[in-house]
Amino acid sequence: MNNDSTLRGLVHLLSAGVATPHQVCLSVGDCRFRVMTNSGNLARELTRYFAPFLNSGSEADISITALQGEVPDLGLIFQVKEPDPGKTKIKEEWADIEGGRVIRKRLTGMHFLFGNGENLAVGDCEANPNQVVNFINNRFIERKLNEGCLLAHAAGVAVCETGMAMAGFSGMGKSTLALHLVSKGVTFVSNDRLMISPASSGPVMFGVAKHPRINPGTALHNPDLTGIISPEDTAHFQSLPPEELWSLEHKYDALIDQLFGPDRFILQCPMRYLVLLNWHRDGSPTRFEEIDINARHDLLEAFMKDTGLFFTAENGYAPTQDDYAKALAGCRVFEISGGVDFDQAADGCLRLLEKA
Repeated sequence: MNNDSTLRGLVHLLSAGVATPHQVCLSVGDCRFRVMTNSGNLARELTRYFAPFLNSGSEADISITALQGEVPDLGLIFQVKEPDPGKTKIKEEWADIEGGRVIRKRLTGMHFLFGNGENLAVGDCEANPNQVVNFINNRFIERKLNEGCLLAHAAGVAVCETGMAMAGFSGMGKSTLALHLVSKGVTFVSNDRLMISPASSGPVMFGVAKHPRINPGTALHNPDLTGIISPEDTAHFQSLPPEELWSLEHKYDALIDQLFGPDRFILQCPMRYLVLLNWHRDGSPTRFEEIDINARHDLLEAFMKDTGLFFTAENGYAPTQDDYAKALAGCRVFEISGGVDFDQAADGCLRLLEKA
């Protein structure tokens, strides 16, 4: 049992006497990270995953420690995070304590402690490297939101200085569309989260250093991605009905630099376009139309995103639909409706990006 239940006290309890000889240094947008760990396996996995963003590590804006090891009873009373709509499994619990927050992952036992410059992940990190990746990226998201950005549930791509965000309600295929565009030569910016910074010349979007996690349907319908799946699994997935294939929860990491080459993943770009997917698998013609987002706040719900547990606001954070609409000033907005056709949608998006 720990007698010092402050965040700093818990960090000291969990890390005291543990050497962290392995270091991974990153440049994520305008933020420099230093990740220190006692696990060589984790360091190698983070180096592989964050390959496009490695740096020499002379300075760091944010330091994170990730410890491979058992987590003792911290003597905390955790609150349960209720599942998202449509979900039933409880995945996370949290406790707010003096100096910050502690999050416990129910399924893996991983613990994450953060606040006042302290950032610690502890547990079976080697078995759960994606949770460490997410923790690193959440520190970047928190930093950008505390600087005044809005969090969007969107993918992003770019051509030169022209950025496009793509959003849609769950299952609409924003990541699939983004990867179709990357296959056509555009640059990847973000898979599932964007931070939007309003500006007089139009919004700027900041991506997250997280590679897409794609479902089998996305991989099988893009020749650049088919190698991610084994031949045996490919044969199985191809035998499934389309609706069952696209609803599978199985995910694969699509590492942008390995699939498409270097310099195809950036994290900052002026945002000139927002494409909102509002289509259905009904075989009807696909429609691509420019809209006035101030008259279509119903579609803004697909773009807005709650922060979740890994964010603590320094100055309050409670944006409204109007705030998001105002942040999009200077950005052209399009709705894709009708039937699902990724090739047609990608061609329409590419025409916009290339003529800007």
